[in-house]
Amino acid sequence: MSFVVPAFAVVPVTAASQFLAQQPGNGDNGGQGEDFGKSSPVGFLILILFLIAVALLVRSMTKHLKRLPESFDEPAAASSSEAPAEETPEEPVAKTEKPVTKSD
Repeated sequence: MSFVVPAFAVVPVTAASQFLAQQPGNGDNGGQGEDFGKSSPVGFLILILFLIAVALLVRSMTKHLKRLPESFDEPAAASSSEAPAEETPEEPVAKTEKPVTKSD
C-alpha cells in the first residue's frame, strides 16, 4: 500500500517535514543539558529505602498469613451431622484456637 499526496499539497507537506525534522538550535536544547539522564546519590538512597520497606512488608505479611487458619468453615457443621437423632440440648461450640507458630 502506498501513500499518495495530491499535487496541491506537495509543497506544504515538504516544507512542514523539513521544519519538523530540524535539530534544536543553540537555545535550550529541550532541557537536555550536560546532566540529562543522570541520577544523584540521593535518588539511589531513596530507591534502597523503598526496597528495604518492601522487604519488611513482605516479611510481615508472610508472618500474618501463616497465623491464619486453614479453613474458615465452622467445625459445628461437621459435628452436627454426626450427632444422634435424639433430642439433646444444644451445647455451645468452642472456637478453635489458632495454630501456634514460632516467632522469629
